[in-house]
This record gives sequence, structure tokens and C-alpha cells, in this order.
Amino acid sequence: MNLACDTCPVRDRAACAVLTDEERDALAKTGRTRVLKAGETLFVAGDEDTVCATLLTGALKVTSIDEEGNELILALIHPAGFVGEMFRPFADYDVVALTESRLCVFPRSAMKSALDEFPALTQALFRRAQEDVHNTRQLLELTSRGTSEGKVAALLLMLAHAASDSPCHPASSFTLPLSRGEMGQMLGLTIETVSRRLTGLEKSGMIRKNGTRGIDLLDPARLRFLVKAPV
Repeated sequence: MNLACDTCPVRDRAACAVLTDEERDALAKTGRTRVLKAGETLFVAGDEDTVCATLLTGALKVTSIDEEGNELILALIHPAGFVGEMFRPFADYDVVALTESRLCVFPRSAMKSALDEFPALTQALFRRAQEDVHNTRQLLELTSRGTSEGKVAALLLMLAHAASDSPCHPASSFTLPLSRGEMGQMLGLTIETVSRRLTGLEKSGMIRKNGTRGIDLLDPARLRFLVKAPV
């Protein structure tokens, strides 16, 4: 499916936003739209035939398998996020759709040519890579310290910010891209603990569960307090 930049939902937030209309049109000619179903893999560890992609809608997880065969979630990719290894294959991890996801995908060779031709795009992707490193550090901090309640609160706030169009304020309502099990795996908690903490946050009036995965953020200030509270 050909790219439709004029109707792109992340047109003003993706790395390609730094390009002129003419430059964006030139880049678009080398790409296509791809839709992944939940659980479908974009990259497989060791895949030599990789592509680069910008996520338009949905959510992706970057995972690896440890020596005991357990899945480790290393990072989450949200709309406007870029995923792709420019100079070597994805040797160590998979990229999997958490929900139905729509992406702009480009051959690695085409993206490398675009980076040579459009220096502003190189700088934009470098800045996004720095943001990704920061977000990964936040995820690591979630698993290494804090109470179980604080960990769940921190993850909810992180996902709310990722779902927001504002760089300053979290979304008031969003859909959890992660299952209870995936949340527990990321936070080092059991599924039962995650479920109890979500129920506790709802009873305390900080969130409201809306269906299976919908979350209404009622009191983000109190959630932030839980994140900063001492163990």
C-alpha cells in the first residue's frame, strides 16, 4: 500500500516532520504502508532482510529471550516512534505488535540513501534515538526500585504520556497496549499483583478501568506521588 503523507496521523511528530514537502514526497516513494495484527512480528532476531519503519498507530514491543527461555521486554514503541537498525541486522531481538499496528516501512538501503541526502532527517533520528535511550532507562528504573504500587503507577503514567498529543500532559484516557502478564513481566511482578494494584488504584480514585484495557486517568498528581514515595 502506498504512503499517504497528507493524512498521516503522526505527520507533525515523526522524524520525517523535519523534511520539506518535496523531500517527504521523495522519501515516500521508496516506502509503503504495512499493517500488523496483534502478535505479528515485524523483525525476528537474526533477520538479515530488515526494514526501517515509523509507527503510525498501535504499539510495538522490542523483546529478547534469556538463557532460560523467558521473554524480556526491552522497550516499547509508540506512534511516531522509529524502529530500524541502519548498519547491522537485528541480531538479538524481535519487534512484535502488541495491538493492531500500522506502519510506514522502508528498505534499509533506501533509508540509508535518504540519510545521506537529507541531513535534517539524520539529526531528527539521532534525537529520537536519544529519546529512546531515555525511555529505556525509565523502564529499567521501574523494575529496579520502588513499591509494586509505585511501579504500576509509573507504568500507567508512562503509557498515558505516550498516548498524548501534548509533550507536557498525559492523556486523560488511553488503552493499555500491554496485557496484565506483560505488565508484570516488565515490572518484575506477578499477574495477580498487577491486577490487585490496578484495582487498588481504581478504588482510591486515581484511575478508572474502562472495559478490558481502557484506563481513565483521574488523578495523575497522586499517581506521581506514589512513584516518588519511598520504599
